[in-house]
Amino acid sequence: MEKKALEFARKAHGTQQRKYSEEAYIEHPIRVAGLVKSVTHTSEMICAAYLHDVVEDTPVSLQDIERKFGRKTASLVEELTDEYEKKNHPHLNRRQRKQKEVERQAGMSPEAKTIKLADVIDNTRDILKNDPGFARKYIPEMEALTEALQGGDFKLLMRACFEVQRGIIQLRKP
Repeated sequence: MEKKALEFARKAHGTQQRKYSEEAYIEHPIRVAGLVKSVTHTSEMICAAYLHDVVEDTPVSLQDIERKFGRKTASLVEELTDEYEKKNHPHLNRRQRKQKEVERQAGMSPEAKTIKLADVIDNTRDILKNDPGFARKYIPEMEALTEALQGGDFKLLMRACFEVQRGIIQLRKP
């Protein structure tokens, strides 16, 4: 099932690239799944790690995911899919949307929080390396989010806190 989810995500993301590099987008979900595999996990969590961005970034629907991978995986992907996107809430500015997203994600299941922590770790490293200008906005958002993700895997929580704090320190350097 996990290999099927990886191939489905690879096909869904197609030729998409990461925003700040020319890396194939699928490399991000592969790294997220690898981090989730490093801690206590289920097969559904690994599938959701591979699929965590497909609903936001491709034409794939939650119904497609449920049909192919089952209710539990689809439920995790649903929890991981941002609700407060600009297109859905144009009256809110970025700070307001991100704050509402933090509040929503604080109520996610421990499994979804674990996957989101892996996502934060990978994104924080990537953005800090490839777009220091955006990192000045992004890193403080991740500091608030990591607090909300308590209840996810503790090892990944500590790694996410470390990456965020390392980013804060790095951004303070002249």
